[in-house]
Amino acid sequence: MFIAQLAANALWSWLFFVWHLGGLAFGEVLLLWALILATTVLFWRISTVAGALLLPYIAWVTFASALNFALWRLNPGLLG
Repeated sequence: MFIAQLAANALWSWLFFVWHLGGLAFGEVLLLWALILATTVLFWRISTVAGALLLPYIAWVTFASALNFALWRLNPGLLG
């Protein structure tokens, strides 16, 4: 699960910053958020500290999702 969310994180950077696909990046960041949540739950079952250490990460991705959506909607010509 950790590798899956790590790969999704890397893909989002390419979708948004390199390929300028705002809508696709937004959909992908929602998938990333779900993968991080699943990773957090799995880690929490093994170690509460490990799970708790992922909470700032999911908070950041929540904020990044809102930014992604706003930038995509405000710049349709640039972020398709």
